[in-house]
Amino acid sequence: MFKTYYPKLNEIDRKWVVIDADGKVLGRLASQVAAILRGKNKPEFTPHMDMGDFVVIVNAEKIRMTGKKAEIKTYFSHSGYLGGERVRQFKDVMAAKPTSIIERAVKGMLPHNALGRQLFRKLKVYVGPEHPHQAQQPQSIEIEG
Repeated sequence: MFKTYYPKLNEIDRKWVVIDADGKVLGRLASQVAAILRGKNKPEFTPHMDMGDFVVIVNAEKIRMTGKKAEIKTYFSHSGYLGGERVRQFKDVMAAKPTSIIERAVKGMLPHNALGRQLFRKLKVYVGPEHPHQAQQPQSIEIEG
């Protein structure tokens, strides 16, 4: 019988990747970023381990949605108190904090457990083309869509 190979923690090669969100569709970008964070683009992917790369997304304010979703999409939150629900429109969230739109979309596509929370910490989203991670020498990649 052959045994399944599981990479050791010190054998995992994590890179830094920069993605420009200018003109990209939100859902397509989020699904591809989630796959990179999980490490599904690597041949040694293991479902129960953190194999992915660090992802830096710039120009978060230039993301777009297809169709009428920009007018229809709402974000729901609840404080936990009676009557403490808040519904915000996409355009209001985009004006106030555009980074949260991408973060929320990617977080929903990651596993909903401790591994997903660990993976989500490797996502960095910024408004504008500048980011403070130049010391990590990130590679710029192009995402389709």
